[in-house]
Amino acid sequence: MSVIGLGCLLSSCEHASRVEANGTARPEGVTVGVVRVQRHALERKLTVSSELVPFQEIDVYAKESGYVSHLFVDYGTHVKKGQLMAVLEIPELAAQLEQDKAAVKSMQDQVTNAQHQLSRVEAQHKVLHLEFDRLNGVAQSKPGLVAQQEVDEVQGRDLASEAQVDSAKANLEMAKSNLAASQAKVIRDEDLYSYSRITAPFDGVVTDRNANLGTLVQAGTNSSTQAMPLVKLSQESLYRLVIPVPETYVRYIKTGDEVDVRVGALEKHFPGKVTRFSFEVHDATRTMHTEVDVPNPTGELLPGMYAEATLTLNRTGDALTIPVQAIDRQGDSTSVLIVDPANRVQVRTVTLGMEGQTENEAEVVSGLNEGDQVVVSERSGLRPSEQVHPQVAPPATYRGRA
Repeated sequence: MSVIGLGCLLSSCEHASRVEANGTARPEGVTVGVVRVQRHALERKLTVSSELVPFQEIDVYAKESGYVSHLFVDYGTHVKKGQLMAVLEIPELAAQLEQDKAAVKSMQDQVTNAQHQLSRVEAQHKVLHLEFDRLNGVAQSKPGLVAQQEVDEVQGRDLASEAQVDSAKANLEMAKSNLAASQAKVIRDEDLYSYSRITAPFDGVVTDRNANLGTLVQAGTNSSTQAMPLVKLSQESLYRLVIPVPETYVRYIKTGDEVDVRVGALEKHFPGKVTRFSFEVHDATRTMHTEVDVPNPTGELLPGMYAEATLTLNRTGDALTIPVQAIDRQGDSTSVLIVDPANRVQVRTVTLGMEGQTENEAEVVSGLNEGDQVVVSERSGLRPSEQVHPQVAPPATYRGRA
């Protein structure tokens, strides 16, 4: 029953109770609508509207400048991670790569030559060293048999051949270093050339395209050019819903909280979860940046759609509750009218808990007991201690949101 209908009923009852059959008035209590204070579960909710954005959305640039020779995607193309989207023709890099490979072949030949040279001088050194050892041994065992000058000449040739071995080893190491540098350059240029094949970094859908076959695409790493992205790629399997949570409710936000997401354009609800928030209240808006992840397994959600996110801030399973239309406020004071066991009106000051955030009820922290009869009908004409006739009536429904 609505408040208006209840008021009319009570007015009629009041009028009938105050008028005798002969038309003269008689002092009797008026009939008032009451609701008994009850205990049940209550929850506080917050509903905020925001715009759905892809979990990831990037502009795909070319690493190296080149001409588009193959283009495998267009608006709305769904791609998988690693899927080839375009191929660029980069003649300069292709020629450079061939030159690098030729340089590697030349360095390999130099290493081979250096190894042969080292083997030759090592063999010569071995012969001269043996000759010196034999001649020197004779000179030591039989003095005067061999001239010292001859021994010194053989020793000099031995030492010279040893120096040639050291030089050949150094030349071999240098040739190997040059080969390693050439091979590294090949790897570098091959990596650069691999960027001519542009692949998808994640599963998604192409939402924009800025190139056609033959288009000269500038390298995205060169800040001096007006580089345009080849395509724009959006992840479609997961969306972010960024909601500004007012400072008053920041303390209730927790990672993992379930969120009901309603998309008006689709007239459907989707499950979401609070996944991350900034832990900071923005000075200008006094709100905290909060993100809700919304899965999109069927692909119904699209970027830019507006949605309403309803968060359950807190709940209690056994709250003492009264209808919101029973509450009187005067400044900081909150009170209700009750009908005591003697059917007289009394004023009770109450302390509220989760009030104003539920649809039609408020939590009473103190001031009332379970079973008390709270007046919900028109209360302006009632006075404390006035005798009344209580009549239990359903409260009016007040729907609202935080």
